[in-house]
Amino acid sequence: MTDPRVFRQPRFQAPPRACEILLVRHGESQAHVEGESFRMVDGHGDPPLSEDGREQAERVGERLANERIDAIYVTNLRRTAETAAPLADRLGLEPIVEPDMREVFLGEWEGGLFRQKVAERDPIAVRMFQEQRWDVIPGAESSEALAVRVRRAIERIAVAHPDQRVALFAHGGTIGTALCEATHADSWSFVGSDNGAISHLVITPDRWILRRFNDTAHLDDGMTVRSEPLT
Repeated sequence: MTDPRVFRQPRFQAPPRACEILLVRHGESQAHVEGESFRMVDGHGDPPLSEDGREQAERVGERLANERIDAIYVTNLRRTAETAAPLADRLGLEPIVEPDMREVFLGEWEGGLFRQKVAERDPIAVRMFQEQRWDVIPGAESSEALAVRVRRAIERIAVAHPDQRVALFAHGGTIGTALCEATHADSWSFVGSDNGAISHLVITPDRWILRRFNDTAHLDDGMTVRSEPLT
């Protein structure tokens, strides 16, 4: 008698022509000092990584060094480039700049003031969290405008890298927006990714698939995992 056939549960495989994107939030950046402003780039605060942030960057590099990574992307803000540097050095890849994945623009609260206003529970900050809208802040970018440029950036990367895996070093606001676009969730459902955390999207011509969110296994061994309030 012939043995019956056995059907195991299959592991996920990315569809043909899909692009896998590992979304890495930058490491913790330098603290904001009251009364001082970060260096600005195109209207955005541009602090470097803190000491803890540099350690997080090294751990990200160690975690992903043995993964198949075909390209590395960063934004035009240096905290992403500094976080990507250890991995880029290990793999011998030159990071590509994707400006549309830069952090949400915070209007009059750019340059580090956003952190202070949130910590002080400024009434506008409280309203911002209640309504889940960035543009409650005077001059800030709307969630709708943010979603348009994030989708544009992700689709551009996916078209350039079919059947490849990309590491994209970005920011809490833009990573959260990308994951909401994939899942059709409310616009703030994924705000709060930890510094140095890895999320995972699979981009196909027909849909975006969320595979992983806020993976910090490489940071959990004796290191404090921090989540900055976005910038």
